[in-house]
Amino acid sequence: MREIVQTRSQVRFLRLAALLVVIALGLALRRSGYALDLPFVVVKYGGSALWGAMVYLLVTLFVARSRPAGIAVMALVIAISVELFRLYHTPWLDAFRLTTAGALLLGRIFSLWNMLAYAIGIAAACAFDPGRWTVMHLRR
Repeated sequence: MREIVQTRSQVRFLRLAALLVVIALGLALRRSGYALDLPFVVVKYGGSALWGAMVYLLVTLFVARSRPAGIAVMALVIAISVELFRLYHTPWLDAFRLTTAGALLLGRIFSLWNMLAYAIGIAAACAFDPGRWTVMHLRR
């Protein structure tokens, strides 16, 4: 029993560390991607894929005992909902979207391509989820 509790704590720590790495990579890509002469597609949709991975990792921190596929579906629903929310406009919301925090959290312009990038990021995060690998290791 103690091993399971310790393993869950380790998984939670690894997921939190992965979340922080993904956030740092996403911010670095948005800030320096063009300065590094990275292609537009890499900067734009790489950031969206990392945002999707971030959503997946956030969801894992709250519903850690769910199956990875279920977590991925929840994360995709959240990501698509945020993207669809971009179609809703009010003056105060549009003003918030013009801030750095608003652009990073909510985005500015609706794009179907972003949804694909989110799905790719969520799938990658699910595939490399530290919790998934730890559970597979314990079953052996």
